[in-house]
Amino acid sequence: MDIQYDEIGIWSEVKLAIIREYASAYSKIMEAKRQDGLRRLHWIYIDAYAGPGFHISKTSGELVKGSPLIALDTNPPFHGYHFIDADASRADQLHELAGPRADVHVYSEDCNTVLLRDVFPKARFEEYGRALCLLDPYNINLTWEVIEAAGKSGTIEIFVNFMIMDINRNALRRDPEKSLPLKMEQLTRLWGDESWKQAGYSSVGNLFGYSEKVSNEEFAEAFRRRLVEKAGFKYVPAPMPMKTKSNSTIYYLYFASQKPAAAHIVKDIFDKYRKRQGL
Repeated sequence: MDIQYDEIGIWSEVKLAIIREYASAYSKIMEAKRQDGLRRLHWIYIDAYAGPGFHISKTSGELVKGSPLIALDTNPPFHGYHFIDADASRADQLHELAGPRADVHVYSEDCNTVLLRDVFPKARFEEYGRALCLLDPYNINLTWEVIEAAGKSGTIEIFVNFMIMDINRNALRRDPEKSLPLKMEQLTRLWGDESWKQAGYSSVGNLFGYSEKVSNEEFAEAFRRRLVEKAGFKYVPAPMPMKTKSNSTIYYLYFASQKPAAAHIVKDIFDKYRKRQGL
């Protein structure tokens, strides 16, 4: 099988390190609860844009394990793994890497469909199901319905990649008339409605009354509030900006949960990597 692996920058390697640390902490907490009497408790890992399993580091040129393989290496193990990639060749590669494991499920479909239809229902509260879900889209083609369903479930914690660079270049331009209609539609689906326009532009303090684009930080904070107020997550720490060597923010990595302890753990992890990157 001829698989072309993506090259990833240091920001993606940081993201993978964050996922590795939290997945380990999450699974240890779940196992402790199970050992403490919740014997029916089971937890699954969900990767909505899983990729082929490996990447190539731009820094070292070496193969780097992707998030699916990181999840499979996590100990204590998850009770099920759900890997989704719309690219059939990448899904086939994941099948091959996982081998004949009954706890691994690979889907070659649009994650916006398969998550709501097949995967999220496996983490029902009344059935003692829990899930950690990575929503790491290649652009802004994730839908709000998926994010909101995770929040309303009460059982699914998410990491979500908010592609601010793609948004700035194509949907939220300084001159709104030059924004690309297709990308604006994608941002509306990701945001859930067109209120992103009010969040992204402001005329406050402008003597001439025309709208000006807000800063990345302001727009990111508006999305964070939306995860709390609209999606129903109780705890959403400030997102981690993923930056290039030239200090441009490519995307924001958010974490959202119903549990204060989970948010505290992730905040500590975020803060550690912020300091390492001098943020």
